[in-house]
Amino acid sequence: MNYETLEIVVEQGVATVWMNRPDVHNAFNAQLIADITSACRQLDADDAVRVVVLAGRGKSFSAGADLNWMKAAGEASVEENLADARKLAGMLRTLSEMDKPTIARVQGAALGGGMGLASACDICVASDKAVFATSEVKFGIIPSAISPYVLRAIGERQSYRYFQTAERISARRAGEIGLAHEVVAAEELDAKVSEIVTALLQGGPKSQAAAKDLIRAVANRPVSDELVEDTARRISSLRATPEAKEGLDAFLSKRPAAWVPVQ
Repeated sequence: MNYETLEIVVEQGVATVWMNRPDVHNAFNAQLIADITSACRQLDADDAVRVVVLAGRGKSFSAGADLNWMKAAGEASVEENLADARKLAGMLRTLSEMDKPTIARVQGAALGGGMGLASACDICVASDKAVFATSEVKFGIIPSAISPYVLRAIGERQSYRYFQTAERISARRAGEIGLAHEVVAAEELDAKVSEIVTALLQGGPKSQAAAKDLIRAVANRPVSDELVEDTARRISSLRATPEAKEGLDAFLSKRPAAWVPVQ
């Protein structure tokens, strides 16, 4: 897979998608949005890929929207801006709804859309030098496209503060409010990502996809008869699958399951 704004490295079932615009801090433009969208779709369809890590070359993870792109948007029509906004929203949704586990590797600034990317991934691992912000109100706009994923990560109450103040959020604070799952020293970032990748590779691929779908189905819903029945049907439909049978047999036989990579 060759992309103008990305470098993709696949090793032992792990695809690392490097945003590769370090000269502009991996800021969004139309090409980067299109490339991430396409890469997510291709990697999700590739059975050889088990885990996807999103990372940024250079000092920043992603500093949000490219200034030249923003300037052009300010001069464009409402219809043109709507088309661009739909592409950005579609990219974030494509990333968020991947069947495969996703990890954001955040080594530096993740601002605006960059914070959206980190929030859209299933897991966020941040260096202690990372910094986050929903900085849009400083530019007279709102963090609209990223809002479903940031709200999911930090909750409604914290969003009221940060969507309006656009304050910088330190890595430590990001860990406190649920944005970052892990915050480690910069030199330990890759080791922590690898540790989580190793844990993910122990799980069944189909069950992990089903687990993600389960979360989307259950989150923020009341415990009703319909919801309880849905959860019962989900587990019963999986118990008789080849993956579940292999997982149980591997456990009882005290051996790695067939999907665990050979070391």
